[in-house]
Amino acid sequence: MIFKNLTFQIFIGALLGVAVGLLFGDGALANPDSDAYQIILLLKSAFLSALKMLIAPMIFFSLIGGIISIGDVIKLREIGGITVLYYFSTTLIAIVLGLIAIFFIHPWTMYPAIVEIQTAIPESRMIDPGSDSIVLVLSQILSLALTNPVSALVNLNIIGIVTNAILIGLAMVLALPKQSSLFGFIDQVNAVIIQVLKWVLKFLPIGIFAIIVDFTIKLGVGEGNSADFLTQLLQFSMLVISLTLFHGMVVLPLIAWFFGDKSPVKLLKQISRPLIVAFSTSSSAATLPVSMRTCDEELGIDSSVSSFVLPLGATMNMDGTALFEAVAAVFLAYLYGIELTTIMIFSVFLMSMVSSIGAPGMPSASMAGMQMVLLAVGIPLEAIAILLVIERPLDTVRTAVNVEGDIIGALIVNKYRGNSPARQ
Repeated sequence: MIFKNLTFQIFIGALLGVAVGLLFGDGALANPDSDAYQIILLLKSAFLSALKMLIAPMIFFSLIGGIISIGDVIKLREIGGITVLYYFSTTLIAIVLGLIAIFFIHPWTMYPAIVEIQTAIPESRMIDPGSDSIVLVLSQILSLALTNPVSALVNLNIIGIVTNAILIGLAMVLALPKQSSLFGFIDQVNAVIIQVLKWVLKFLPIGIFAIIVDFTIKLGVGEGNSADFLTQLLQFSMLVISLTLFHGMVVLPLIAWFFGDKSPVKLLKQISRPLIVAFSTSSSAATLPVSMRTCDEELGIDSSVSSFVLPLGATMNMDGTALFEAVAAVFLAYLYGIELTTIMIFSVFLMSMVSSIGAPGMPSASMAGMQMVLLAVGIPLEAIAILLVIERPLDTVRTAVNVEGDIIGALIVNKYRGNSPARQ
C-alpha cells in the first residue's frame, strides 16, 4: 500500500510540518518557551541525534566491508590500480560538472537567503573561514585525516574515519588469509548497523515533520518567503537532475566508447535492466546481482573482473552522490546566509568526493556522508531535512548513474586486463 511507502510518508510529514508551522506559527508555537514548541524541538533533536549516532560506525565499517570484499590480493595487485584510477577519474569529472554549475549557473541566487543562521558556527568546523590558501586548507584536511582511529570515531571526524577505514581495509586484504574470521565479523557488524539504520529511518517522517515545522516558523509566517523557498528548491532539484543525467547519458557513455570500444547507444540498451532496477530500488547494493548477470550475459566481461570491480564500485564509486552532496552543500549554505569563498567551495567539493566513498549502497544512505560536508562549512545538520523532502526522487536518478559507472568500469578494466573482448 502507498501509505506504507517511506517516500510517501516523508512527503506527508513535510506537508503536515508546513501546515502546522503556517497555522500555529503566530499562535501556540510563537513562544519559543512554550511546551508545544519544546516538544517540536525535542522530536527534532532526538531524530538528528539518532542519525548522528550511526554516522561514524556506519561509514567506518561500510568502507572496510567494501574494501575487504576484494578478497583476493592477486586481483588487488593486477586490476586494483586501474579500477581505483577509473573510479577517481569519473568522480572527478562529476565534481567538475558541479563546479561549473556552482560558478556559472546557481539559479537559486536570484532570491535572497531564506534563514539567517541563528546559532554560532561551531569552532570545530572542518574548514577555517580565515583560510585563503588551498595549502592551508589541505593542511587542515591532512591533520584531520591522519589521526587516531578511536579519536576520529569519538569526535565524529569523518575524514579521519574514512582515512583509517581505507588503511585498515587494505591492510586486512594484504595481511590476512581469505578464511580469516575477522572478515566475517566486519560483515556481521555491517548487517547490524544497517538494521539499526532501518529502524531509525522508520521514524524519518516524524523527524521531517518536526524539522519542517521549526523551519517554517523561522521562515516567517506571512512574509512571502515560502514561495521563494519552494522556487529555489525546485531550481536546485532540476539542476542536480540535469547534471546527473548529463553525466550518465553523455560523459560515461563517451568514456565507454573511447576506452572500452562500446557504442553508447548499444551500451545503454544492453545495461538497461540493471539501470531500471537501480532507478526503482535506489540501491546499488540491491542491483549488484543484476549488474553481475548483465556483465556476464550481455557484455561478455570476465567474471573475475566483474566480481572485483562491481562490489567495490557499490561502495566506492559514487559519482552521482559526490555531485549531489557538493551542489547541495553550496545550495544550503546560501539558504542559511553562509558566505563561501572560492577556496571553501573547492574544499566542499573535495570533501564530497571523500564522503561519497563510504556511502552504503542503500536508499538515502548518502545523507550520512552529507553530514560531513555540512560540518565542513558550519551548516546546521537540521538542513538535511530540506534535502530529505526531495532526496528520494533525486536518489533514484543518481543511483542509476552510479550503477552505470560501475558497469562501464568493469568493461574498461576487462579490456585493459587483456581478457577476451566484451561482446559488441
